[in-house]
Amino acid sequence: MRGIPWRTVVRDTLLIVAGSIVFAIGVDVFEVPYGLAAGGVTGLAMVFSAIAETFGVTLPVGLQTIVMNALLMILVVRSGSRGYVARTVAGIIACGFFTDALVPFLPVVGGEEDLLLCALWGGVITGLGLGLVFRTGGNTGGTDIVAQVLSRRTGLPVGTSVIIVDGLIIALSATVFSVEQALYAAVAMFISGKVIDAVVDGPGGARAAYIISDRHEEIAHEILHTLERGCTRLEARGMWSGEERPVLFCVLGRSETVWLKQTVAQCDPRAIVVISEVHEVFGEGFRQIKA
Repeated sequence: MRGIPWRTVVRDTLLIVAGSIVFAIGVDVFEVPYGLAAGGVTGLAMVFSAIAETFGVTLPVGLQTIVMNALLMILVVRSGSRGYVARTVAGIIACGFFTDALVPFLPVVGGEEDLLLCALWGGVITGLGLGLVFRTGGNTGGTDIVAQVLSRRTGLPVGTSVIIVDGLIIALSATVFSVEQALYAAVAMFISGKVIDAVVDGPGGARAAYIISDRHEEIAHEILHTLERGCTRLEARGMWSGEERPVLFCVLGRSETVWLKQTVAQCDPRAIVVISEVHEVFGEGFRQIKA
């Protein structure tokens, strides 16, 4: 952690602790009591815990996740920076600790007839907690590590590998709990992933616009002086015509894209405009990038 400002260390520590507590609440209140093993190492630990319970043995879910993640970390400990490894280890320990420690203090919400409600709120709350941990640049271990190894060995995309690994865990849970619970667990996993993306990327998504027009100077003037946004001219060549044609590039807020389309339509109705989603933008006119 050498070279990292102490304020960053304090901020990351608080986010990891807060995120782990929120995650533990989502797991203990909405998922574990109703057998919603929503993928990941936590879901696998829930399956093992349920199997052990039939033999009269108690296997704490949080402790299992720490042990399993400790074994998985051996696969990646050499591939990440010290800061990443430290944050990931902290996330693994904090999530596992609070998952077990908060059980006696948390209420039981809903019932067997409210599985959909539990899946929805379980996905939202666990996603929020994991998103806070991920914002530090760390991780909570889990099946993402297995998916990365599977991707390297088979050539599958990492996203596909994650779906396969988590899908196998949910399928396994169907044999221990029920098919209905497994289906609701899949819903919780999907929602959790969406919430994680929203927390990590932030709600203030922007738009990137590419504009090809013979009246590019007039459009650029409106962007620079009326909208007061930056604009960059890129040199491009049409492959069909072979002609050099400038392309304007600019990044706008969501609400500003409507103004842009209206302005381009007034200046040049035949212009080509491509607008794409941008998850994060840093710099002048947007958020300041931080370490």
